[in-house]
Amino acid sequence: MLAVAALLYAPSGGADELRDLYYGEALFHAYQGDYFDALERLDAEIAQHYRVDEPHRDSLSHHIDHAEFSVGDFELSYRMHHRAGRAIRAVLEGDVSEPVKNEAAYRLARIHFQKGQPEASMHALEGIEGVVPEAIQGDVEFLRANVYMALQRPEEAAAILRPLQRTDGLEGFATYNLGIALLQDGHQEEAIAQLERAGRVSAQGPTDLAIRDKSNLVLGTLLFDGSDFDRAQRSLDRVRMTGPFSNQALLRAGWADASAANFDRALVPWSILAERSPTDAAVQEAILVLPYAYSKLEVHGRAAQLYGRAIETFGSELEKLDASIESVRNGGFLEALLREEIRQDEEWVIRLRSLPETPETFYLMSLMASHDFQTALQNVLDLEDLRQRLVGWKRTLASFDDLIVLRRRYYEPRLPQTDARFRELDARVRLRREQQDNLDRRLQNMLVAPRPDLLATAAEQLAEARLEALDVALGDQAGPVQEALRARVARLRGVLTWRQQTEYHQRLTETHAHLRELKADFAALDLQHEAFVRERQASTHSYTGYGASIQQLRARLERSLERLAVLMVRQGRRLETVAIEELLARRERLADFHNQARFAFADSYDRASKAQVQAE
Repeated sequence: MLAVAALLYAPSGGADELRDLYYGEALFHAYQGDYFDALERLDAEIAQHYRVDEPHRDSLSHHIDHAEFSVGDFELSYRMHHRAGRAIRAVLEGDVSEPVKNEAAYRLARIHFQKGQPEASMHALEGIEGVVPEAIQGDVEFLRANVYMALQRPEEAAAILRPLQRTDGLEGFATYNLGIALLQDGHQEEAIAQLERAGRVSAQGPTDLAIRDKSNLVLGTLLFDGSDFDRAQRSLDRVRMTGPFSNQALLRAGWADASAANFDRALVPWSILAERSPTDAAVQEAILVLPYAYSKLEVHGRAAQLYGRAIETFGSELEKLDASIESVRNGGFLEALLREEIRQDEEWVIRLRSLPETPETFYLMSLMASHDFQTALQNVLDLEDLRQRLVGWKRTLASFDDLIVLRRRYYEPRLPQTDARFRELDARVRLRREQQDNLDRRLQNMLVAPRPDLLATAAEQLAEARLEALDVALGDQAGPVQEALRARVARLRGVLTWRQQTEYHQRLTETHAHLRELKADFAALDLQHEAFVRERQASTHSYTGYGASIQQLRARLERSLERLAVLMVRQGRRLETVAIEELLARRERLADFHNQARFAFADSYDRASKAQVQAE
């Protein structure tokens, strides 16, 4: 995992070597979109970094600035705007390099802009000065232009967007936004020319294709409103038939021909559109206006037939809408959205339409286009994900209980024997330490008052003892033999004394050396003693003192789950309310189409009958 994260790690200031495993793990999860897991690991790593005695020796110190910044970035990606703002402001107020501070200011500005606070966003952008990381220079200016547009200052936005059209990755966005800014500033002809350019921009991927389609759709609508039907038709014809804006483009293209009284040409796009899914609003309108074009061409029989089909289709869709509304009110819609697939596959929602028809999936795609619905849906999904995590964490607490029981069973039977052996060993160690201290004190005293006799060897001590025994045996005996023996004893004692006196300094030096070696052995013994004490404490601490903490965590989890249940109900109701309001609006519009189709069917049927009578 460290190798993968090292490949992914490339902060804006330039690629660096990844030196902290846990930071790399957080990046690994973030690049996969698992921002919750990334935050969980990075928060723990940063908190541990600041608790160590020497943070500069921690491996995270090499990345601490980027780690602090990444916390805010991950929170922003997880839509935790309040916490992300605090984290990024902490970076701005900290002692960090100018590029990192400027990047943090950009992120803070983006947070404010996403929250609909353009004034605060502009204030954050004004704090950017000096060196800006090359990777975000274009993004900073593009955000600044969007903020100007939100503040109703399109002229300043246009001045920024003009040079951005040549920036890699922003060509399509900048070109399109420049056209919108010029339109807002009242330069309609220039805006049309700019949208024309945006509609022909070279596409590098799906995003550029979508921007190009949208530019052509907006341009076609603008030209259509200006009654320039031919140019509107050409612009709408450039919209892809399979793109997200194809339905609107086909509908507008048909109206452009119809407004120019070219009803035969309007039949082509409307016929294509009428064959698509009837849940789309543009398709429903095409189903209604297609027979209208036939009626204008005085093909009343075909018009009546298509109006009849429209009545049948609209009636069926009204039944589906009623079933959808009822299903949403009964909770079926929310259950469909909380399926496990929606968190495992981002395109699962799109494929709901291919599932067997159920009320909760009839109009899902149209609802997904609503910003309020998207926000409410993401909140519900996040809450459901958090609920599953809390349930999992609660389940793991039981495993900690089992682990504590197993450790207690393992250690408690062994501790009494271990403690008894340790007490015996500890008594011997204490005795030897006292003896070593006595030797040390004697040697220190001998530096002041020499005592050669104390440094006698074992052989010398044995000889001295034998000489003392001879003295005792001779006692007070008199005679030449006894005197000769006493003289020899005195001579031998003198030899011992002379040797001890002459070798005293050498022996004292050797004794100090041996004492130092003994101290080294005692130091190693002390380390083993302390290690045993720590191990003994650790063995006890491995299963004692955790009960209260686990109970507190279990209680916190219970409270969090209760609070989460209330929030999920509240968010679910909000989601259902948004869905029902959207469905009711769609039903009202569809009911109006249904009534129009019924009256138009009757009129076309009468006209077709009269035409048949006249022909006969």
